[in-house]
Amino acid sequence: MRHHRILFDKDRPGYFGKVGMRHFHLLRNKYHCPIVNVDRLWSLVPDDVKDAASKDGRGANAPLMDVTQFGYFKVLGKGKLPPECPIAVTAKLISKIAEKKIKAAGGAVVLTA
Repeated sequence: MRHHRILFDKDRPGYFGKVGMRHFHLLRNKYHCPIVNVDRLWSLVPDDVKDAASKDGRGANAPLMDVTQFGYFKVLGKGKLPPECPIAVTAKLISKIAEKKIKAAGGAVVLTA
């Protein structure tokens, strides 16, 4: 083993040894948090609600949408919302960028516990 280890250390430094921290009794479902981006939010709204919101005008009747009903728990800020279509979003986690984009489009953000 001695010579074998010397050759490995020469060719592949850092091969032997432990890296990182141990997590005893790891339960992966504890950290399960599916995400949805801002650009997908408007596609999750039903068509009849979209029509009613577009007829009322900007901010008059923004549809309230709970993303946890669609299996998402976190809203991230990739993409844009249509500016003429405000939406009120409720989620467990919302990034700062997503919150700014939703409010810029005339919508509202509500966090749930």
